[in-house]
Amino acid sequence: MIHVKSPEQIELMRESALIVSKTLGMLAKEVKPGVTTIQLDKLAEQFIRDHGAKPGFLGLYDCPSTLLTSINMAVVHGLPTDEPLKEGDIVSIDCGALMNGFYGDHAYTFEIGEIAPETKKLLEVTKESLYIGIKEFKAGNRVGDVGHAIQQYCEKHGYGVVRELVGHGVGEKMHEDPEMPNYGKRGRGKKFIEGMVVAIEPMINMGTQRIKQLKDGWTIVTADGKPSAHFEHDVALVDGKPELLSTFAYIYEALGIESNEEDEFRKKALVL
Repeated sequence: MIHVKSPEQIELMRESALIVSKTLGMLAKEVKPGVTTIQLDKLAEQFIRDHGAKPGFLGLYDCPSTLLTSINMAVVHGLPTDEPLKEGDIVSIDCGALMNGFYGDHAYTFEIGEIAPETKKLLEVTKESLYIGIKEFKAGNRVGDVGHAIQQYCEKHGYGVVRELVGHGVGEKMHEDPEMPNYGKRGRGKKFIEGMVVAIEPMINMGTQRIKQLKDGWTIVTADGKPSAHFEHDVALVDGKPELLSTFAYIYEALGIESNEEDEFRKKALVL
């Protein structure tokens, strides 16, 4: 069952999403060689609580952490550890927050120092596919239109599109209907309706699409050991068009990156 949100609820969800965005922006300054993901996890939990929200993942499905930190061949759901990040690593940081009775859920894959050119290309294509998918989240379209657009773009570059893990609706629960696969056929699946809010999150592998789970019961890795990238936004359907509730702008501000990639998905400029 799809839970349609009122304009007022969407504004509350924007606050929840932006808490996560601000948390990732804070972490962007801390993600560097020598830092452990457990250290990042503690910083994130404190930041979220200091801003009047609760960590969205901590305790959810018995999750033991505020962040899910997936390094190199880890696709998603990596648990924070005391292993230091190294030059050339990539780490997907997935974060959630509960505020105003609604969840925000948002992810970004960070570069640790200088990374291999082929890995940088993977990150670029995966992030580009996120916005290609978001463009298809509009009145009259269906779930398959988003998945098809992401799949076609990533497979054109020779990458594997994970099948077993999908995006999802988000709201008073972290995971709501509909499921949002990153693959599919145009015109298939549930139809998008005004007031829907979804988390669109391409999970794209440099090699095979196949994955496996580690013995910790959480971490999902690529079957061939090659890197994987993951980017995620919360998006509402407003006036028949996709509107971003989350943003990478705080990350870009911290890293000195200039970008206009989000402009077409906002009614007005974001004030940092």
